[in-house]
Amino acid sequence: MAQVRVILRNDVSNLGVAGDLVSVKPGYARNYLVAHGHATLATAANVKELEHHRRAIAEKTDKLVKELKAEKRAVEKVKLSVEAQVGEEGKLFGSVTSANIAELFAEQGVTVDRRKIDLKEPIKTAGEHVVSVKLHREVVAEVKLTVTAAGLPLADPDGLDEVEEERVPNAMDDYRE
Repeated sequence: MAQVRVILRNDVSNLGVAGDLVSVKPGYARNYLVAHGHATLATAANVKELEHHRRAIAEKTDKLVKELKAEKRAVEKVKLSVEAQVGEEGKLFGSVTSANIAELFAEQGVTVDRRKIDLKEPIKTAGEHVVSVKLHREVVAEVKLTVTAAGLPLADPDGLDEVEEERVPNAMDDYRE
């Protein structure tokens, strides 16, 4: 099938960065990239204009990166902790997902989109974990998340939890002797 060349206006993950000239399938270009304003068709005039706009895009990106570096510092100051039900061996009953982490950020007064939280897989163990927040392709914040155990039974120091079983006699006891 034929490819269509488009010029990216915004960064598109797994495709390219703003200002790139890329080839994509026609449906993807028409239905998503162009429709949402992420790209324009690469006509001869648009390609010529692209060279002029590359400088403007670079300036815009530099300004954005500076702003995001300030946001990165604010995000990295946040200390996240969550209590979760934990079984033996420190494994969670369930998991901590990027949506849960976004809620924890919101409780701290920091707004982070859950799609920017980079978890390879949900967290399923108690302890300290490092969570990456991808604010931009050049700006990644790392935050410590502490998962603590909730609802574990407390150890009984006196050993009173051990109750001797009381044998209840039954009708078969007469025949066993």
